[in-house]
Amino acid sequence: MDQPYESWVWLALGLLLSVVGFAIAGLRLLWIYRLARTGQPEPNLLEDPRKAVAAEAVEVLAQRKLLKWTVPGVAHVFAFWGFLVLSLTIIEAYGALFSRTFAIPVLKNWSFVAFIEDLFAVLVLVAVIVFALIRVRQNPAKLGRDSRFFGSHIGAAWLVLFMIFNVVWTLLLYRAAQINTGHFPYPGGAFASQWVADLLPAGETVNGWLEIIGILLQIGVVLGFLVLVVYSKHLHIFLAPINVFYSRRPNALGPLVPMYSGGQPINFEDPGEDDVFGVGKVEDFTWKGILDFATCTECGRCQSQCPAWNTGKPLSPKLLIMNLRDHTFAKAPYLLAQAHPTYLASGPGGPQPAPVELSSFSEAVQAEAARDLVGPNERDEHGHSLGGGVIDPDVLWSCTTCGACVEQCPVDIEHIDHIVDLRRFQVMIESAFPTELGGLFKNLETKGNPWGMNASGRLDWAADLPFEVRVVDGEIPAEVEWLFWVGCAGAYEDRAKKTTQAVAELLHLAGVEFAVLGEGETCTGDSARRSGNEFLFQMLAQQNVEVLNEVGAKKIVVTCPHCFNTIRNEYPQLGGDYEVVHHTQLLNRLVREGRLTPVAPVEEKVTYHDPCYLGRHNKVYAPPRELVTALPGLTFAEMPRNADRGFCCGAGGARMWMEEKIGQRVNEVRTQEAIDTGADTVAVACPFCKVMIADGVGALQPDLDKAAQTQVMDVAQLLLRSVQRA
Repeated sequence: MDQPYESWVWLALGLLLSVVGFAIAGLRLLWIYRLARTGQPEPNLLEDPRKAVAAEAVEVLAQRKLLKWTVPGVAHVFAFWGFLVLSLTIIEAYGALFSRTFAIPVLKNWSFVAFIEDLFAVLVLVAVIVFALIRVRQNPAKLGRDSRFFGSHIGAAWLVLFMIFNVVWTLLLYRAAQINTGHFPYPGGAFASQWVADLLPAGETVNGWLEIIGILLQIGVVLGFLVLVVYSKHLHIFLAPINVFYSRRPNALGPLVPMYSGGQPINFEDPGEDDVFGVGKVEDFTWKGILDFATCTECGRCQSQCPAWNTGKPLSPKLLIMNLRDHTFAKAPYLLAQAHPTYLASGPGGPQPAPVELSSFSEAVQAEAARDLVGPNERDEHGHSLGGGVIDPDVLWSCTTCGACVEQCPVDIEHIDHIVDLRRFQVMIESAFPTELGGLFKNLETKGNPWGMNASGRLDWAADLPFEVRVVDGEIPAEVEWLFWVGCAGAYEDRAKKTTQAVAELLHLAGVEFAVLGEGETCTGDSARRSGNEFLFQMLAQQNVEVLNEVGAKKIVVTCPHCFNTIRNEYPQLGGDYEVVHHTQLLNRLVREGRLTPVAPVEEKVTYHDPCYLGRHNKVYAPPRELVTALPGLTFAEMPRNADRGFCCGAGGARMWMEEKIGQRVNEVRTQEAIDTGADTVAVACPFCKVMIADGVGALQPDLDKAAQTQVMDVAQLLLRSVQRA
């Protein structure tokens, strides 16, 4: 009986399978590594290694982002931890090739290990069933664009689920046979393997053969699964931990990365002759960008949350990353040849690299290398490219930079960084951008605000206040606690002026000493930067930082989340470090301290809309809600999509200044959600949101007189009403 099992034939067969499997997988992983290295240097690498290690613990081991979606998240936890635990059984299978009674020395005779292994084998099967049901329910053939798997490789996903199932049943088969032959390395605990053992035919000979067949099947299936993984989108099993480790911390939202060329910051006053502005071809991405593309799981969480995709626009963050990945892989032979050229015989100055001729590659590679990275692109009914540019301009300019994709991505892909880098090249090199942005750029450059208004009008909002607003002249006086950054919208846009006035009155009522810069302010440059005009942003930002440093600004309160994000997170890149708070944070603090007391009842039903640049980009969710719910008599109604899953108003990413010509209007979709709560008033905390939601109300309730329409008010206005009437 022992002879056929312990024969060198089985050992040789198992080792041969392993050599072939590991060689195929290893060559693929080496190819991907070399391909990623064709990208540009990554200048923001591991700024804080401790945060990277913490991210591995929280994002990878604890699966934090995946668990935001409870059912698929729990199933993924079962699968992830299942494969970590079941790696012990793979070691045991290999050991059994050498010794029929092999046991891992440290774990030998510990029944609890057998129990845990069987438990996770069962949980992995549960996960497979859950994933299968999710894919049936989310079938893109039935749901079309409404499926988060629209455009994903469905066949490969089903094949992977089938392979996972094969891993588990072959595992249980060989363990069950080991139990029946008396070679199981643990004294008990393997409940699932025992169930299978009871179903196997009796007899030591039969079970002996089932044992070796099961072990070889287990090794073969695991190796087959390994090869399938490295040649499919499930490559993320290996790449996700690496991508998470090297991702921007605390996250890729908030500040944008400054422009680099060849890993060095661009000096806009004296750029180098070889400097590359933005991304014009795929090799202009950093190696971290190429790693992002290869890591995409095609799960569609980003797509399901994207306001552009949900309103019929062509932008899907998932498809954008997939198309960049497919283009990179298809162009890879040419990229690798350029990065690793052959050298000619020694000549003057030593060996010279042989020129890489595109014509020496296949027609497919030539065609891929010749494609524009951004250009008109046709797609089939599944969202796959039919040719033309890799990224269609309508895809690129539909993005509101709201951050929903980055927030949801379980493998920390940095979509917004890549979109803005593509925009930078289009704006600064190609001069190819929506025509409306031309007026924006001109107004910002010549007048310092998007509306093209004169600087002399920056204090007009204060004319009707019952007190004088202090304007900084020279350095900020010692008794002034806060510099109030009014912003362009707060100074010039009529609806936003009411917010500015309300904040000023509340600060005055609370006895807070504050001052404004008046004509010393200019646009922070948020819209310029996110539309790709980095040069204009640098000009505006440097001017503001100089002014703020000259007046000795230390503490700044702002009403616009875009100004808040820029001054707080991006001005430190230019030497401007300040304590910056949003007005809802400061007002909430004043209410908690008793310096402002809302007493008069607000007999209304109110819902609150999260601004993307206050919420997702800066994680400020509680203060505005605490302020609203602190108002007496008020009934609060939360919208279904709120907080980190809040739906954009449509104004971010410079979309405030562009026409919306495709699909539904983002602001109208969001406004309808607010109206559906039955709220009398929509509370906002951003001037852009206020404009967009108010315009949405006008479009959706055109037949109602203004008094009967849903009202749109800043949180500060609601608070002032309650405080003033008291």
